[in-house]
Amino acid sequence: MSEFKVKFRGVRGSYPVVDKDFMRYGGNTSCVEVNVGGHLIIIDAGTGMINVGDELMQDYIISGTTNEDRTPIKALVLLSHIHHDHIQGFTFFRPLHIRSTVVDVYGNVNYNESLADELATLLFGKSFPLDLGDIAGNLNIHDISETDAIILKPNKNPIIRRIETSRDLEVEEDDVLITFYRSYAHPQEGVLIYKIQYKGKTLVYASDKETYHGGDRKLASFAKDCDLIIHDSQYTTEDYMDAFVPKQGYGHSTFDMSVECKEQINAKQLVFFHFDPSYNDEKLDKLKEEYQTKNNDAILAYEGLEINLL
Repeated sequence: MSEFKVKFRGVRGSYPVVDKDFMRYGGNTSCVEVNVGGHLIIIDAGTGMINVGDELMQDYIISGTTNEDRTPIKALVLLSHIHHDHIQGFTFFRPLHIRSTVVDVYGNVNYNESLADELATLLFGKSFPLDLGDIAGNLNIHDISETDAIILKPNKNPIIRRIETSRDLEVEEDDVLITFYRSYAHPQEGVLIYKIQYKGKTLVYASDKETYHGGDRKLASFAKDCDLIIHDSQYTTEDYMDAFVPKQGYGHSTFDMSVECKEQINAKQLVFFHFDPSYNDEKLDKLKEEYQTKNNDAILAYEGLEINLL
């Protein structure tokens, strides 16, 4: 299926917000749904992931009359890191509790730890009624490194390929290629920056990273000429530089930093993302007027926003 559709499910950073003044942009934490080449990719598992799961369950139920003849749910989850706002929707992803579900989770933690152990500690056991091993679905958790790439082929399981030369990144026409690198511009162990490529189109997800003085050269090289970059925009420059509570070193960027990044990498479109939970609709409306007016092909994320790259 030749589609490359991006849908925003959660656009907040730090913690979810439920309030009448936060309705237009939404209050769920980080989650982006990508339907590409017949594959479902979920980038980050914040509370926005819960709605993805609920809709998948609806489709699953109407696909047949019994569990045996219903179409199994398959998804691939890319975790940028395991701070709470990027994983707190995972245990409430309802398809996990269906035996036929297949979910492959990819991420990376400290070199002497495993992603499965960390998720088991943070999300299950004492903090949830079930242990990780009690999940009914087929949950496959993979530790990945910067020398790996993920290749998605039609109607096949994901492939992790070790990258040794540029030829290792060559894929067939209908394949989806996922590459990544670790940025250390976020405390405490950095984040993974993801790139998804399909049929000549490129999406880059760069949340929870602070921009260095003069720009981020590694990101500029990684994301050069991409079609869409989703970039961390947690703060205004004023809040970032606040004299009483400065945000420098918190691991997040400003709207101005995001614009600078777009220009450096020559991205065709920028989506501002991961807003501070104190920014209500009124404040984000003002930021929208300011930044979308003077920056062509830049838009503020909101829950339900859809972008088609093909």
